[in-house]
Amino acid sequence: MTTVLVLNGPNLGRLGTREPDVYGSGTLDDLRVRLEAEASGLTIDLRQTDDEATLIGWLHEAVDTSSPVILNPAAFTHYSYALSDAAKLVTSAGLILVEVHLSNPHAREQFRHTSVISAVATGVIAGFGFDSYSLALSLVRSRLVR
Repeated sequence: MTTVLVLNGPNLGRLGTREPDVYGSGTLDDLRVRLEAEASGLTIDLRQTDDEATLIGWLHEAVDTSSPVILNPAAFTHYSYALSDAAKLVTSAGLILVEVHLSNPHAREQFRHTSVISAVATGVIAGFGFDSYSLALSLVRSRLVR
């Protein structure tokens, strides 16, 4: 069974209480339950860290285990070239990496309009709350069946 790494960056461990008007009222555990229910033959390995090095290590793990990735890089989206390089390792290995965001970064502050991850990702889904993850999971599943 294929394991999908669902990797989340800084402050996403505070979902449910952090700016619910922007990020919604669901928690990371709520997201885990939802994705596991939608997995249909896939295993979901949902993780969150506030540490850039840990997130990079998980992307290296994805390459080593040939695991597709759903990545919400959070604030690292806008400036982490190290994370971008690690994400590129994933897609260069022929693996799927979908960048997701709960909110629409382009409808927010100017600094959020730039992503250093998007150019190396397989694709980007943003602005649909938890549905962004569900759409990404559906895409991963459809690409794996081909």
